Amino acid sequence: MNQIVKQIPLKDRDIILVGTAHISRESIEDVERSIREEQPDCVCVELDEQRYKALTNEKQWQELDIIEVLKSGKGFLLLANLVLAAFQKRIGADVGVKPGDEMKAAITAAQSLAIHTELVDRPIHTTLKRAWAKNNLWGKSKLLATLLSSAFSTEKLSAEEIEALKDKSEMDGMMAEMAAYLPQVKEVLIDERDRYLATKIWNAPGKKIVAVLGAGHLEGTQAYLEKLENSTAASDLSDIAEVPPKTKLSKLANWFFPALIVVLVAAGFFKGGVTASTALLIRWILWNGSLAALGTLAALGHPLSIIAGFIGAPFATLNPFIGVGLFTGIVQAWVRKPQVSDMENLATDVTTIRGWYKNKIAHILLIFFLSSLGGAIGNFIAVPALIGGLL
Repeated sequence: MNQIVKQIPLKDRDIILVGTAHISRESIEDVERSIREEQPDCVCVELDEQRYKALTNEKQWQELDIIEVLKSGKGFLLLANLVLAAFQKRIGADVGVKPGDEMKAAITAAQSLAIHTELVDRPIHTTLKRAWAKNNLWGKSKLLATLLSSAFSTEKLSAEEIEALKDKSEMDGMMAEMAAYLPQVKEVLIDERDRYLATKIWNAPGKKIVAVLGAGHLEGTQAYLEKLENSTAASDLSDIAEVPPKTKLSKLANWFFPALIVVLVAAGFFKGGVTASTALLIRWILWNGSLAALGTLAALGHPLSIIAGFIGAPFATLNPFIGVGLFTGIVQAWVRKPQVSDMENLATDVTTIRGWYKNKIAHILLIFFLSSLGGAIGNFIAVPALIGGLL
């Protein structure tokens, strides 16, 4: 067995973990060979239902209703999904492999041999929501910066560099770097999923199981499988299978900025009357609205979307259940209606900077994101500006 295949003999069955790089041609061959040679009772793949459908349904984007996505509060989730998928697709373009091809190869090989398959990964939306929820304000800021830089990255890897991602030393270095920069994200994306994957593999039927996983999950998944075998770990996943409910403190925090703005404007009234409070109110609206509009402008939004950003930002601040990106995104979708071709080409277009602006759906998401970011920055600047106006 080579370094990307780990055979774990347990008391009454065998589990073979096959580590892959998600954009590796050799990984496809490794997966197919392992399944043919091992002839397992079950093949487990590192996919959830949503990503499985995305891999097998090429027309999924044609069914996308971008306005409904924004209204249901899933704009950031869709954006994060697209950025992650585009980054993998972009760096694998030169080797002719699409992200997830090795998982499709595992499912196809299993089906050809009439072997049962199991999807063993946690739903992607749960993972992304948990990664966001577990970060403090500084962590969220770094996560957004990483997301934005990935969206506009032009990085590509050679076939040799992609294959090196399966090497333990390379993977250890990447994990250490992520743990240092975004420890909460690493905990959710790697540690929790190692446990989730191991438990789902443990519960899969059959005496011999082949599990196809990203190479970064090999060590952690093997360690947790051994804990399950030794009864030193529980198989209950309820604590990591759902998005943690908001605490009372976090719910109150949503009202922090609206309450602070109201208090500062009211303080201006008590200090200098209507004139002073009106001046503070105008100062806040200018900071909040102008930066939301500037974010929309940076995304090359339609003039009406820019106006919507300026007008909508103060209302969004005072109502934490909506965001300014909802206003700018819906207006942009109204004046620049997405076509079927935008839906069909979305996954490909988001792999280039030009594509984010050319594709009307991607463009709406970019406007949604940058206007939201601008409005948030405007609020952070406005508060000390208002306090300064009171002194």
